Formats: sequence, C-alpha cells, structure tokens
Amino acid sequence: MAYVSKETKKELAPAIKKVLAEYGVKGTIKVNNYSTLVVTLRKVPAGLFTSKEITNGVNVYWIDEHFSGAAREFLNKLLAAMKGTKWYDRSDAMTDYFDTAWYNDIKIGAWNKPVEVI
Repeated sequence: MAYVSKETKKELAPAIKKVLAEYGVKGTIKVNNYSTLVVTLRKVPAGLFTSKEITNGVNVYWIDEHFSGAAREFLNKLLAAMKGTKWYDRSDAMTDYFDTAWYNDIKIGAWNKPVEVI
C-alpha cells in the first residue's frame, strides 16, 4: 500500500531542494492523501522548459520520451531525489498487483496559479 508520511517528506526535502537550487527553480513540496509526494514548480528559469512542455505537464513515467536537454536532466534528478533510498515499486499490472512505497508527482504550476518563467 502506497504511504508517504510527513516525516519521510522532511527526510527527502534537503535533496529535493538541492536539485531545485542547482537549476534555479523555486518549488513547493507536499504530501497528498498520504500516498503521493508532490513537487510543484512555481518559478523556472527561461529556457529550461518549452511552452509545449509547460502546457503538457509532467508524467513521471515518460520523462525521457517527452522531454529533452536540460529539462530531461533536471526532471530525472528531481525524481531520483524524490524517491530517495526508501522508495520501491514491486507492482505487476499484468496480475493487477500494485505495491509501491509511494507515488511521485511533479507539477509545473497549478491550476489556479501558473508557473512563472523568470
């Protein structure tokens, strides 16, 4: 059963913030329904993402296919920091068996507050 606590978020936050700072990105970290670790990108430097990438958002399972260059590198590092050392995924969709430590979600802006390109 997917579960991420606020304590786990606190443990992962320094590594996540380090990746955000490395690329000059401002973002927030939160736990959604105790099952999903969410990083919302609030301010990104110009040129990191294309307007199409911002509009389409991030599917953490398809980063390598939908992003390129610095954006791909940044998102892969961010996802690795979000997973840390405790994350695992022993899911098997063929047998309808889902067992993961927690889900990860990266958002570029929010529905009520779009990302700011600086």
